[in-house]
Amino acid sequence: MSVTVDGDKSGSVPSRIRRILRGPRAERVPALVGTACTLIGLIDVAAGVVPRFRTSRVHALAEVLPGTLGPLSAALSLSAGVLLLLLAHGLKRHKRRAWRAAVVLLPAGAAAQFVYRHSVIGVLFSLLLLALLLRHRDQFAALPDPRSRWKALANFVLMGAGSIALGLLVVSAHPGKVVGSPGLSERLEHVVYGLFGVEGPVAYRGGVDWTVGYSLGALGLLTAITTIYLAFRPEHPVARLTEDDEARLRALLARHGGRDSLGHFALRRDKGVVFSPSGKAAVCYRVVSGVMLASGDPIGDVEAWPGAIERFMDEAKAHSWTPAVMGCSETGGEVWTRETGLDALELGDEAVVDVADFSLTGRAMRNVRQMVKRIERNGYETRVRRVRDLSDGELERVRRAAADWRGTDTERGFSMALGRIGDPSDGDAVIATAHKADDASGTSPYGDLKAIIHFVPWGTDGMSLELMRRDRSADPGMNELLIVAALQASPRLGIERVSLNFAMFRSALARGEKLGAGPVLRVWRGLLVFLSRWFQIESLYKFNAKFQPRWEPRFVVYRNSRDLPRIGFAAMQAEGFVNLAPPRPFRRRATAATARPCAHLTPARGDHEVRAA
Repeated sequence: MSVTVDGDKSGSVPSRIRRILRGPRAERVPALVGTACTLIGLIDVAAGVVPRFRTSRVHALAEVLPGTLGPLSAALSLSAGVLLLLLAHGLKRHKRRAWRAAVVLLPAGAAAQFVYRHSVIGVLFSLLLLALLLRHRDQFAALPDPRSRWKALANFVLMGAGSIALGLLVVSAHPGKVVGSPGLSERLEHVVYGLFGVEGPVAYRGGVDWTVGYSLGALGLLTAITTIYLAFRPEHPVARLTEDDEARLRALLARHGGRDSLGHFALRRDKGVVFSPSGKAAVCYRVVSGVMLASGDPIGDVEAWPGAIERFMDEAKAHSWTPAVMGCSETGGEVWTRETGLDALELGDEAVVDVADFSLTGRAMRNVRQMVKRIERNGYETRVRRVRDLSDGELERVRRAAADWRGTDTERGFSMALGRIGDPSDGDAVIATAHKADDASGTSPYGDLKAIIHFVPWGTDGMSLELMRRDRSADPGMNELLIVAALQASPRLGIERVSLNFAMFRSALARGEKLGAGPVLRVWRGLLVFLSRWFQIESLYKFNAKFQPRWEPRFVVYRNSRDLPRIGFAAMQAEGFVNLAPPRPFRRRATAATARPCAHLTPARGDHEVRAA
């Protein structure tokens, strides 16, 4: 059965989407151009470093050129090569600005090679790539990525290090012309001075000092110019939800929010959104390292999902982003793969507890039951309420505690985290808190508060676990205590189903430990257990399994297999497990007044399990 595309009477996705995804030529040419640009960039760099060949057939013609053109050409060839290396990735991603810059640099590098090295072959290679770029210019139309001025600092560090490394090669590329035997420290000093246009301690014979000086000066100037350009160019901020976007999403969730337990997480305000033509469906996303990451299923009417997916794919194509979906349901994966030609891979399972079936009785719940009873005997009590029912003072204590009890300075969470607590618009969210009356002495800034669990709405009769935090001095088992309290209080709140943590690769872990598991499955499980030392894989599975949930599979949707490592790395960045942001040495730890509570927590030996791995 085909799903009718929103706004398309033909009942099929527009042919341009299928051409984008199925046309191999659209991917082969930019990939070929990018690879060729890398090779020519290396040739230009080598041409600027290695002394010219005096046996060239055009040597007689080159001799009549002014003498200063040789050193200047070496510097130009070196600069053009470095810039072409930097542009190669942008050309592979169809970037228009990279194409424009390469069209200018290729003839400049060709001219420099001819004057300095008298290389006809090098000129031909550059001109052939230039012709290829001009021939396929229509395939380089991608818009710029979101960007900030932090990239200027990263450029300065990387370009500076690269310039010093290349400078050492330039200084050492003329051993027969060096006066004396300068050591590594003297050569390095000469490079640093040369980057600033100052003569260093190394001396050369036969005019080579001009070539080395111009080359080092060009590297220093290139580092300065690119850094200044990145620092002062207009910023293209990452897409954020506007108030109008959020209002439209909340309207869709009010009608269709019960379909997906991750629907409410679309309201994270650091996500962008694209709507279907009729506005009946939407896809929320974030762009990380050139990957356009959507999370969960599209929001809204299933019949309108293809229209929102089409807009998503159009946006990815316009910027040459790699499309990917993290954590969609089986229904969502079927629609994504059918309508776009993408592929899907099972990522893990979501633990869902049906409140009517939950009970602490029975042998299977023995460990949880004993832990809860022990904690209660130690004087802890629990309270489960809607956010709107908390007083302003108590809500402020909860926010402050959630911020201060976070395990890391990096806020974690993306696909299964909201990133805030107690927002007035999230009044239907549920907060479960643990208290110990004996500790209400006034010495703690949080009073008797010892642990927090926050749930977001899942339609009108469900809730989805968003974060778990506890005081490090509290007894172990706070999370189990609060989850049991929330499940027991659910009938009073009108809750019939509760979504707990997401366990990555659960099926492999479960099947791999059973009798009769094959050697491949056992090796795969062993690898997952090994990786659990750093990532919450096995611990999340075991924690979820305590509550005897039913397991709902979740999938990652991707374009092709070679994109999976890149998508995985981008997902880890989005979730906060990998942080490539520049350091902020003067950043203060967030206070209660300024902190934006996040939805993640680094676990402490299995007691602080979080929702997303």
